[in-house]
Amino acid sequence: MSLRVRLLIATGVAVLCGLIVVDVITFSVVTRSLVQQVDDTLQRAHAPIEQVARSRDTDDRQAIPAIAPGLFVSIVDVDGTELMTAPAIEPGREQDVVDISTIDLSKRAQTVSAIDGDAIRLRIDRLGDGTTLVVGQSLHRVDETRRQLVAVLLFGSLAAIAAAVALAWWLVGAGLRPLRRVEASAAAITDSDLDLRVPGADQPTEVGNLAAALNEMLDRLQLSSDEREQTLSELRASESRMRRFVADASHELRTPIAATAAYAELFEQGARDHPADLDRAMSGIRRETSRMAGLVDDLLLLARLDEHRPLADESVDLTELVFAAIDAAKTVDPARPIRVRIHDVVSVRGDAGRLRQVVDNLLANVRAHTPLDTAFEVELSTDADAAVLTVTDAGPGVAPADLDHLFDRFYRVDDARARSTGGSGLGLAIVDAIIRAHNGSITARNVEPHGLALIVRLPFDPPDPEEVP
Repeated sequence: MSLRVRLLIATGVAVLCGLIVVDVITFSVVTRSLVQQVDDTLQRAHAPIEQVARSRDTDDRQAIPAIAPGLFVSIVDVDGTELMTAPAIEPGREQDVVDISTIDLSKRAQTVSAIDGDAIRLRIDRLGDGTTLVVGQSLHRVDETRRQLVAVLLFGSLAAIAAAVALAWWLVGAGLRPLRRVEASAAAITDSDLDLRVPGADQPTEVGNLAAALNEMLDRLQLSSDEREQTLSELRASESRMRRFVADASHELRTPIAATAAYAELFEQGARDHPADLDRAMSGIRRETSRMAGLVDDLLLLARLDEHRPLADESVDLTELVFAAIDAAKTVDPARPIRVRIHDVVSVRGDAGRLRQVVDNLLANVRAHTPLDTAFEVELSTDADAAVLTVTDAGPGVAPADLDHLFDRFYRVDDARARSTGGSGLGLAIVDAIIRAHNGSITARNVEPHGLALIVRLPFDPPDPEEVP
């Protein structure tokens, strides 16, 4: 059963109950008023009838029907004998006579049935001589009026119910029209299209509240859908990176493994019996094994950083750490020009070993990808609430399209930068992972007229690493 039908039934029942109460009250009030009119008539007729009834003259009493036309009059003696009875006579009707022996003469006003069955209203008064005067009037007109009243109330109630139901049908239809619009809009919304919104949410009505609630639910669904799509996109991107990472790692490991196998085969083919060949094979095996060990160490470090494993949390003198890394770089490459600019003594909180690895990798990146005589500059300064470490070289730089990929794992810019020693392509990726683990950031930009600048920002007082998302 639809809501509209239920509302109409409820309206009809409510109107019917109300009309029943009103009709009962109206019928009772009108009936009481009609009977009161009859009592008033009997009271007005009582005085002249009583005056005649007091007379002992029979002829005078015979004049009572003329004095009270249409009224029933009876005079009863003390012992209950009827001294005189005058029936109620109305044109076109039978006479109304009451059997005095069946009524209670001690009750002043009462309604009884006449001998012919019609109801008659009586007024009973005891006179001073001991007789009792009974005056009555037929209630057939009252009964007719009540029957007419019942018919009027019945048809009027039916008409009122019909009008109320028709009005309720229109009002309910008008009231449910916004709800139908809400239903149509909700039906038009699909899982793939959550941009639609239900109209009428700004209306201060129940339908407006429903529309607002539906729109709020749709907002949450839209947010959840966006988050799900973002998560799926991130998962797909992560899976793609993982596949590429595994492929690149396999490729990087294949070369030293193949070289090690070749040296081992050389050993098996007789290098053991020739000192020069033996030394060459052992040296090659050690070199390739060292290369594989370094690559595996880098991969393990990246895996730990990806798992957000906690780093050491201590105060680190970044200025001292930078000077130490520069001294080591000069030892490795003493001929390369290095310019150092330290503006402030800077301390940060973090893992000193990992931060030293960051500086070492940045300097090693310059050595690995620029010509031997290329100068570079190391600058340490502060900016607002962060320490800023900038390593700038005067090398060939990189193509603008490659800047965003410098920190990707196994990414190399072979065409843009010289590669004298090769490398795994993990150095800057490790730097980026360590900096992010310290709640910092690293960016790259080309400098004029040529060269590359790597800028590291580290907060002075980073939050707890466990709170890092």
